[in-house]
Amino acid sequence: MSDVLPDFWIGAGQVFDGECLLAPRVLRIVDGKVAQISDRSAVPEQALIWKTPGCISPGFFDIQVNGGGDVMFNATPSAAGITAIAKAHRQFGTTAILPTVITDAPDVMLAACDAVAQVHGTQGVMGIHIEGPHISMARRGTHGGEFIRPLDDETLNAVQRLCNLKIPVLITVAPEAVKPGQISALVRMGAVVSIGHSDCDGQAVRAALTEGAAAFTHLFNAMSPMLARAPGVTGTAINSSSYCSVICDGIHVADGMVGLAVRARPVADRMILISDAMATVGGRDCFELYGKTIKLIDGMLVNDEGTLAGAHTTMAAGLARMVGHVGVSMGDALRMAITNPARLLGLGGQFSLLGADIDDLVLLDADLNCSRVSAGQK
Repeated sequence: MSDVLPDFWIGAGQVFDGECLLAPRVLRIVDGKVAQISDRSAVPEQALIWKTPGCISPGFFDIQVNGGGDVMFNATPSAAGITAIAKAHRQFGTTAILPTVITDAPDVMLAACDAVAQVHGTQGVMGIHIEGPHISMARRGTHGGEFIRPLDDETLNAVQRLCNLKIPVLITVAPEAVKPGQISALVRMGAVVSIGHSDCDGQAVRAALTEGAAAFTHLFNAMSPMLARAPGVTGTAINSSSYCSVICDGIHVADGMVGLAVRARPVADRMILISDAMATVGGRDCFELYGKTIKLIDGMLVNDEGTLAGAHTTMAAGLARMVGHVGVSMGDALRMAITNPARLLGLGGQFSLLGADIDDLVLLDADLNCSRVSAGQK
């Protein structure tokens, strides 16, 4: 940050401080960080101030990032792979991620864990999301069926090692793929357990929640549906006080269903916006997964079976859709994209606007187009 003036101001039409949407406010930037949030009267008469009618916010925190910039984490489970993925998403306002390794051979998962251990705390890498292989074959989606298996000691030991290093771990499992007591064992280690890719009934879900599962992965997708006499994973998730992540791209879940879930939740601020992004974000329109080509067709990523294979979207696009199409308030949507995922992972204090690096801020205009705030705007 050598090109940043030691003391300047940004005047914004709105600011999101990590909790609330405030308007209007000024930010004092000292040594490249937000040192003060106040009203216009706090600005000295001769101070340098850059003004914008838009909204200044901390960058987005995406807890489900499979790839970006032509790189899939499963295919390149290395520090270099994570760096490329993080760089691709940062240009779209996502400044913090959980690189996500999906169902694969044990050595892929172990390499992914090692890579995250190398780069944790840099480049916005906040931890890891292990999504599978301990999931339901019936609800595997695009996950490779040949790698699906019950939760085993190999995964438990890998999670324990990361937790011992104080690296946040989010692990998605299906209740039918774990033995009684294994979810509570993961929770005791310090991992956050999410229920997903599951075909089980509501009773099994409630048992998993009792053991300490705290979230649900991509609500509505790859889970047993909500029926009149059988709430399934979907209905049980919506009725719970647990966190639910959701892909808001107008493809994975209809906007009306996202809105229904948001309105139906019994506790506020329990929805989390995710991208479930693949290598095409910031990259080409196709990539390889399990040795097969996934193509981007009409905005959808599909495999040769016609199954959705992740998403071609960003947190910025999801935020804009959540506000513009689903009808969620700007403040609620920003908490879904920043605050709520941070709280799920026990990282709430790290996503305040006060103290944030200017390189980790985003600017949203009136149409919710997202751009980066930089020192060059001073």
